[in-house]
Amino acid sequence: MDVPLHLLLLAGAGEAREIAAALAGNSTVRATASLHYPERAFGPLAVPTRIGGFGGETGFRTYLKDHSVGAVLDATHPFAVSVSARSNRVCAQTGLAYAQVLRPQWQQQPGDHWVDVAGEAAVAGAIPPGKRVFVTTGRATLSLFKDLKPARLFVRQLTDTPHQFEMKNTTYIKGVAPFSVDEEISLFRDLDIDWLVTRNAGGRENRTKIDAARALGIPVAMIRRPRQPEGTKLESVQAALEWVAAL
Repeated sequence: MDVPLHLLLLAGAGEAREIAAALAGNSTVRATASLHYPERAFGPLAVPTRIGGFGGETGFRTYLKDHSVGAVLDATHPFAVSVSARSNRVCAQTGLAYAQVLRPQWQQQPGDHWVDVAGEAAVAGAIPPGKRVFVTTGRATLSLFKDLKPARLFVRQLTDTPHQFEMKNTTYIKGVAPFSVDEEISLFRDLDIDWLVTRNAGGRENRTKIDAARALGIPVAMIRRPRQPEGTKLESVQAALEWVAAL
C-alpha cells in the first residue's frame, strides 16, 4: 500500500482554512498545517495542526526531514514575506516541491483615493498631522507608526490582550472579520475617521473596508505588498488543490 504524501500547509491566510477542509480525509495526501499563533477567530483547522515557529531556518530543515515532508504549500499572509522566502529557499535546496498561495492584489477603482506607501513607517509622511486615523494592520505593527502624529489613532485588533508597545491618543477597536461594507461605513462614521491605513493584502472579504472608504470619500494609505520570492504562485484555493493533486 502506497504511503500518502506528507504535505506541510503553512497557514495564516484565509485560503489555508479552505485548503485544509478540502484535504481533510484525503487518502493520497496527509496534510499537516502550521500556524505561528493559535487560530483566534474561527477555531481549529480541519487537519492536524502544529502551533509555533520552527526555530529559524535550521529548525525548519530539521522538521521537514524528521517528519518526512514531501511538499510544502505556503498559504501564509502576503506580508509574511520572510517566512515565504525561507520556505522557498529551503525547499529549492532540498528538492521539495513548493508553491505559494498568493491572492491578487487590490486594484484602485473609480472613486478610490489611495496614497501608495512603502511600509508602515512611511505612513507618517503621507498623512497630515491632526487626523483621525483608522489602522487595520494589527496591534503588533504599532511601533512602526511611532512618527505618525494624528489627532486620534484607532487600531483594530482581534482580542483585548495588552501589548508591550502602547501609543498615546490611541483607541483599540476589537473586531473579528468578516465585516460587511455597511458595518464598516457605520464604524467609520461613528468614529469620524479621516484616513484609513491598510496593507494591500488582497482578497474579496477583506476589501469591504476599502469599499467603505470609497463610499465615504476617505483617503487610504495603502501599504505596498513586499516583493515575493520566486517560484510557483497559485492565485486561488482551486489552483492550490489542483497543484496538490498533481504531486
